[in-house]
Amino acid sequence: VVVSKEEVNKAVNAYTETVKDKLIKDRYKFFGLFFAGAKNIPSLKWANGGDVKEAVDAKMLEVLGPKDERDVVVKKKKETKPEAKVETKVEETYSVLHVPDMFFEGELAKLHKPGGNPQIKPELMAAHLKATGAHNGICNLRFDDTNPEAEEERYFTSILEIVKWLGFTPHEVTYSSTHFQRLYELAVELIHKDKAYVCHCTGEEIQMHRGGPERGPRTACVHRDRPIKESLELFEKMKNGGFEEGKATLRMKMDLENGNPQFWDLVAYRVLKAHHHRTGSEWVIYPTYDYTHCLVDSFENITHSLCTVEFTQSRPSYYWLCDALEVYKPVQWEYGRLNITNTILSKRKIAELVKKGHVFDWDDPRLFTLPAIRRRGVPPQAINNFVHTLGVTKSDTVIEVSKLDAFVRDYLNETAPRLMGVFNPIKVVIENLPVGHEELLTVQNKPRDPSMGEHTVPFTREVWIDGSDFREVDDKDFFRLAPGKTVGLLNVPCPITCTKVVKDASGKVLELIARYEDAPGFKRPKTYIQWVAESPKHGSPVRVDEVRLFDRLFNHANPQDKREVPGGYLSDVNAQSLSIEKGALVEVGLWDIMDRWAKSSESKTDFEAMRFQLTRIGYFCVDKESDLGDFAGKTGVSLKDAVKKIVLNRTVSLQVSSTLKKQD
Repeated sequence: VVVSKEEVNKAVNAYTETVKDKLIKDRYKFFGLFFAGAKNIPSLKWANGGDVKEAVDAKMLEVLGPKDERDVVVKKKKETKPEAKVETKVEETYSVLHVPDMFFEGELAKLHKPGGNPQIKPELMAAHLKATGAHNGICNLRFDDTNPEAEEERYFTSILEIVKWLGFTPHEVTYSSTHFQRLYELAVELIHKDKAYVCHCTGEEIQMHRGGPERGPRTACVHRDRPIKESLELFEKMKNGGFEEGKATLRMKMDLENGNPQFWDLVAYRVLKAHHHRTGSEWVIYPTYDYTHCLVDSFENITHSLCTVEFTQSRPSYYWLCDALEVYKPVQWEYGRLNITNTILSKRKIAELVKKGHVFDWDDPRLFTLPAIRRRGVPPQAINNFVHTLGVTKSDTVIEVSKLDAFVRDYLNETAPRLMGVFNPIKVVIENLPVGHEELLTVQNKPRDPSMGEHTVPFTREVWIDGSDFREVDDKDFFRLAPGKTVGLLNVPCPITCTKVVKDASGKVLELIARYEDAPGFKRPKTYIQWVAESPKHGSPVRVDEVRLFDRLFNHANPQDKREVPGGYLSDVNAQSLSIEKGALVEVGLWDIMDRWAKSSESKTDFEAMRFQLTRIGYFCVDKESDLGDFAGKTGVSLKDAVKKIVLNRTVSLQVSSTLKKQD
C-alpha cells in the first residue's frame, strides 16, 4: 500500500481543522498529541511516519509561525525539599498534555478525560458534554439484539442476572432494537451522501471481490456506482419486504484500497424475515453489528466503548461511520481476553459438548461459563478478586485453572461455615455409652473465629464415620481407625477405640463396636476424624441424595492442540470429570445453613449461595436440582419434613500441598 506525500498533506490539513483551536491555544506544546492524532487518521494507517511528521511540522509552522518565547520550556531550579513534599506536582505531571491519549496508546490508566476525543465538528463535543455533565459517569448494559434469528429473551435475562450476581447494577439496560427507526433513517442519509449502496451480490461474490481465498486484488462490484436515487428506491423496497433473504443488502461505500478488511464495503443492512423478540414482525430488514454498534454508542453518549482485542481492526471503521454521518464519535477501547486452561470457551464448541452429552447444559459446573461456575458454588467475590489481581491488559492471557481455584479456596476459607460429613458411611456403636445417650455439643462455624458464630450438634451412642477413615487391616502409616486403634472424634471430649468389627455373611463390614475412652489420663490421640450422629429427633443425619465431585473437563491444558487428532478437542474430554457419591451423610448444621438461606434469599433460586466446607473433604454448595418442597422460608413448615431431595456440588477441594496456606 503506497500513500503519497500529497495524500498525507491533504489528510493532515483536514485533521488540523478539527483541532485548530487546541493547536492555537497550546502552540508547540500540542505537538505530541497533534502528531499522534495525525498518525491515527485511517487513511494514513500505512503512510510513511516521516512523511506524516514532515506534514505536521509544516502545518504547525504555517498556523503558528516560528517558535518564540511562548514556546520556551522553562526548567525550574531544583529545590531541596523534605521527602514528604516531593509529590506535590504529581497531579500536574499527569495533566492531559503529558499523558498519551488512549486513542493511540490504548492503556486503561490513560483513558481520555471528558472532551478529550476529537470530533469532526466541535459542536458535537459541546452537545455531548452538555448531555453528560462531563463527570460522575455511568455504565450501561446494552444488548445488541440486531439478529432476530439468534436472540431469545431467556439469554438476555440470564446475562442481566449474571451481571448483577457479579455485583454490578447497570445504570440502564438498553437495546439496539430501540433505535431501529433512527438507524434506518441514518442509513437513508448515508445513501444520500453517496456512502452506501444496495448490492445484490451473494456472499461468495462479495468474498471474491475482496480478493477471494487467494487474497488477490480487490475489485468493486457492479452495484457500487449505481445512482443514489436507485439505491434509495431499492432500500425502500428492501424495507417493504420486496426482496427475499440473501437477494439484497445495503453496503457502506468505504475504501476498497485500504489494507484493513473492515473498510471493504461492510454490509449495513440485510433482509431477515424472522420474528424479533422485541419488535415482532415490524421489520424485515435488520442492521448489522458493524453498522449498529458505533451509532448506538453515539446515541447513548458513550465516552468509552469497551470491547475485546479482536475488534481492534474495527476501530477505524467505527470512527469512519460516525464521521461519515457527522454524529458524536465515542472512543473504542480494546482489552485482552482472559482464558483459563483445561477448558473450552467457544460458544460453538460448548454447544457441541452439550449436544453430544459430554456435559449437562451450558451451566454444567465443569464448564467455565459464568452460569456454570456460579452453579459450582464459586463466589462472585472470588472471581472479582482473581480478575482484579490480574489487571486489564491489551494482550490475551491464559491462566492456569489452579490459580483461580486458589482464589476460590482462599475466599471460602474465610467465609464458609464448617460442617462434618461422611461418604460411604460406616456405623460405629459406642458400647460403653448407655442406650439413649445424648449430648448437645456447641461447635464453632469456623475454628478459632468466634465472629463466624456457632451451632449445636447431637452426640449419641451411635455415630457414622467416613468409610475412608477405617481399615480392617492396620498399617503403620495409617493413623485413623482400625481394630484395636484409637482416634479422636472432632469436637468430642474423649476419643474412641475400635474393639470389634461386625460383618455380614459376605464379609462386608456392617458396623464397628467401639469404646469411649473417658478414663482420666487417657493419652491424647494423634488423629481426629469427622463423624455424624444418629439422632432422629434432631434430624440427624441429613441424608444427601447425591454429591457431585467435579474434576477437569479436559485432560490437557489446551484441548485445542488436539485439532489434528481424530475427534479433535472432543478426544481430550476427561471421562472421569464427574463422579457421584450416593448415600453421604451430613450433620445437622446443614439445616441451619438452609434455613438462613430460605429466610434471606429473595429469588429462592440461588441454591449455590448455600456454601460450606465439609471438614477434611472440600468446599461444597447446594445444587439447583435439590428439592426443598414447600418450605422456602414459610412459617410453620418444618424444613426437615419439607425437603425432598438434596444434591451437593463440590466447588473446590481442600488444599493438599504442604507448601501452601493451611485450610482450617
